[in-house]
Amino acid sequence: MTAVQQARPTRPVIPLVDLFAQYQAIAAEIQAAIAGVIHDSAFIKGRYVAAFERELAAFCGTADAVGTSNGTDALALALRACGIGPGDEVITVPNTFIATAEAIVHVGARPVFVDVDPATHTLDPAGLEAALTPRTRAVLPVHLFGQMADMPPIVAFARRHGLRLIEDAAQAIGARFQGLGPGHWGDAACFSFYPGKNLGAYGDAGAVVTQDVELGQRVRMLGDHGRQDKYLHELIGYGNRLDGLQAAILSVKLRHLPAWTRRRQALAATYRQALADVPEIRFVSTRPESEPVYHLLVIETDARDALLAALAEQGIGAGIHYPVPLHLQPALRWLGYREGDFPHAEAAAKRVLSLPLYPELSDEQLAVVAAAVAGFFGRQARPVAVVAREGGA
Repeated sequence: MTAVQQARPTRPVIPLVDLFAQYQAIAAEIQAAIAGVIHDSAFIKGRYVAAFERELAAFCGTADAVGTSNGTDALALALRACGIGPGDEVITVPNTFIATAEAIVHVGARPVFVDVDPATHTLDPAGLEAALTPRTRAVLPVHLFGQMADMPPIVAFARRHGLRLIEDAAQAIGARFQGLGPGHWGDAACFSFYPGKNLGAYGDAGAVVTQDVELGQRVRMLGDHGRQDKYLHELIGYGNRLDGLQAAILSVKLRHLPAWTRRRQALAATYRQALADVPEIRFVSTRPESEPVYHLLVIETDARDALLAALAEQGIGAGIHYPVPLHLQPALRWLGYREGDFPHAEAAAKRVLSLPLYPELSDEQLAVVAAAVAGFFGRQARPVAVVAREGGA
């Protein structure tokens, strides 16, 4: 056993996410990548960032990919590059991490919320027309829990009204809707590579992908102080670059992402089978046209808080994504929304619970979690088997 293995911190018996287990599976590759960056002193921009951007664009099937300092900055840069600014309104959803709205506010625009589909928890296109005003300039759907939003009617709405369309794909790298992934539906899609994401850095990182090469170049310039040459600044920009160490780490992990995604999908299917006889819970629905990547495995139950506590007592990590909708957050009180404005998002906040799900989760661990959930309700989980793991998972 190595010193690194011995130094593993104390955690729940089965954590919500186990980043250390993933590191152990690819440690040699990660260490070689880090050593290469340090040897070359390629910490800012450079060949490791350029290589990852090429690899990410190829993975997504887009014309360009631009690395950024984090997912929030990716959203803000995409909005700025699309000309969104003070006085504008951007339509989005309230059941997401605050970064979605923060990015809109950071460019001087105003978030306008619409409620979500109660089955999938993604933007309900039926609410778009009512949210439209003369100041609306963009739509920012969120691909939640690893499932893409219902994109065709959202695209049709944006085109009908001449709006920009930017996808918040922070949780959905590799996802598909009708065979097309993020970056194929609108002007741009934005990823977060926060450590716990399906493709996670060892720190903060993000990216913007687009089919519009000119838009990609504008995002790149805005994120690098408005320049193409070192001391010639064409725009007032920002220091929102992806660094070389994170790029090299992400390049390693990107090679494993397809196998990790297949394992997540297999685990999610097995959870559904194992808990099929527990009517007190409901899994967030998956659309038939959708290929989710299961960043999170989310159930709903009226007994959410009691179940969360019971799992914690058994050493099982779980989470709530998200407990307070954005329209009820103190930081966004100035928008003027009130409780009851978005009933589906508010109901979800009281009922959702994320169960442990990561590629390294063992079949035995899944069985323990399923038994604990079923047992809480006085039920029994079905005995099921997960498909065999692939290399690196």
